[in-house]
Amino acid sequence: MKFLLGLMLSLTLFGAVADEGEVADAALIAELKQYCNDIAEEDGTGGQNLNAFLLECVNNELTNEGYQKVEKI
Repeated sequence: MKFLLGLMLSLTLFGAVADEGEVADAALIAELKQYCNDIAEEDGTGGQNLNAFLLECVNNELTNEGYQKVEKI
């Protein structure tokens, strides 16, 4: 019984790790970059340089929508 419970738990955890979301297309990334740029212009970047702010903002939006993060934009 413990073996089956452990196996089920392992499969569940593996599934959660393997499911990182899909890759966003370039159009969505460009749209989010423009959205984040508008935020930076209106509210500032909180002391971050613009590129770092845009990358963090775009990645936050991507993960909120179920997509994988990007390394650069």
